[in-house]
Amino acid sequence: MHAIAERRGGVDIGNGDVECWRKPTSGRQPLGTTINTVRQLTSLDAQFLAMENDRTQGHVSILGVFDAQTASGRPLDAALVRELVTARMHLLPTFRWRLAPVPFGLDHPYWVDDGRFDVEYHVQDAALPAPGTQRQLADLVAHLIGRQLDRARPLWELYVIQGLQDGSVAVLTKMHHAAVDGVSGAEVLSVLLDGTATGRDLKAAPAVVAERFPSEVEMLGRGLVGLWRQPLRALKAAPTTLPHLDDVAPLRHVPGVKAIARSSRLVMRALPMRNGGPALQGNDLVAPQTRFQTRVSAHRRVAFGTMSLDDVKMVKNTFGCTVNDVVLAICAAGLRSWLDERGELPAEPLLGFIPVSVRTPEQMGTFGNRVSVMITELPTETADPVQRLHRINQSMKSAKDRHKALPASLMQDASHFIPPALLAQAGRATSRLAGIRGINQPVNVGISNVPGSPTPLYLGGARQRAQFPISAVLDGIGLNITVFSYQDSLEFGIVVDREQLDDPWPLLDALRVGLDELRDLAKVHASHPPATSTRQKASTRRKATP
Repeated sequence: MHAIAERRGGVDIGNGDVECWRKPTSGRQPLGTTINTVRQLTSLDAQFLAMENDRTQGHVSILGVFDAQTASGRPLDAALVRELVTARMHLLPTFRWRLAPVPFGLDHPYWVDDGRFDVEYHVQDAALPAPGTQRQLADLVAHLIGRQLDRARPLWELYVIQGLQDGSVAVLTKMHHAAVDGVSGAEVLSVLLDGTATGRDLKAAPAVVAERFPSEVEMLGRGLVGLWRQPLRALKAAPTTLPHLDDVAPLRHVPGVKAIARSSRLVMRALPMRNGGPALQGNDLVAPQTRFQTRVSAHRRVAFGTMSLDDVKMVKNTFGCTVNDVVLAICAAGLRSWLDERGELPAEPLLGFIPVSVRTPEQMGTFGNRVSVMITELPTETADPVQRLHRINQSMKSAKDRHKALPASLMQDASHFIPPALLAQAGRATSRLAGIRGINQPVNVGISNVPGSPTPLYLGGARQRAQFPISAVLDGIGLNITVFSYQDSLEFGIVVDREQLDDPWPLLDALRVGLDELRDLAKVHASHPPATSTRQKASTRRKATP
């Protein structure tokens, strides 16, 4: 899940939690034995590990398309990328962290930086067969994202893909969601990518101080110590979490959750409110059933493409809304027409979940997950594009107001009620609810809109032409649409389950048509303002005449 970075401030990448790094001389490097403090995953981080099984993956990906050569004329290949990653590894703590599990799942795992990684393994070559079309690239990406990351190694992979039809080179970066969210993933990219073709000046990296990987006995001791903290965390989170359980997207469809939230709100209303404000009403939005509200398979399909950011901004300025409203309207329009053509359009509006960053400026550079989720209606039952856009604008205002009233740590706090030893079992139980008749699913589609760089970026001196987000799907939510802005474009990435939709490219075409409709209506609106506006102006002038 890529987080919308609307609360995001400036990003300042420092040395992270590790003091330094020594450039390796070969692939796998054991570095030092000094013991530092290991970092425990939060309950929310651990959820992204627990959700994985033989059908679902917990990583997110970025597909960059670059010039084939750097500014100095060197080919962009895996050897160059390995050199760049190695030189900047001291700025990339998540690329060095390995998981240290607690025996028997007594507590959440820990990240350990023991200085061991194999750059040859993590940065790999790949190539497309001739002619190397965009669809062939999408098929390869779908295959690569369908493979789990190896938990015995740092949880990332990078593929340098040659053989594209236009002569460019693609780079697919996979990072586990347990280590990064949308904002911290962007921080990683800001280390790998430069703002100029000549790169940046990096301070010499002194020798690394690595951590000793703890033994199973040590981890068992940590788990036993942590056992008594778990009920305390749940008790502490209960007053602010239980009344809002029906706003937690992964849980809101579970039988009994709405009743728990409703009862908790009644209790809170009966007690003196600490802040003196009214209790928040329940979230009664219900997602209609579509083909995407079933269990997913192990296989994916991917489509990606570019749309004009200038067109989106023109629509925004004409109709007085936000860029994010226009993106949601594009998605609603495309889904409406695509479902309608297949006779699958529900009579009720679809529901979308929108990840939102709650990372504070002080938490920048700490990685992990600091996210919440807004749930909003997508008025796919409305035929008029402008009416849909206005409804989305109002729906998003309501969703934002509701989101501001919720605890920022709601998603993490909700996880405190599940003991770590039962987290994976709880995930499997929740996934079995997907597609069961009579049980409403939490939402229909995941949609993220992440602001990116307005200026060109470079990888080792090779200019980036495009940057497509490639997210993940879940049981009951088999469709994800994620959008990055880059320079003057919006880059759309669609991920679906192959068994639910074998060809997502017509859906991408439907999204393009949705933008075209709004752009054309905005041009008409700009050249022929509504007559009511003219009458209102004339009335205002008459009232102003003495």
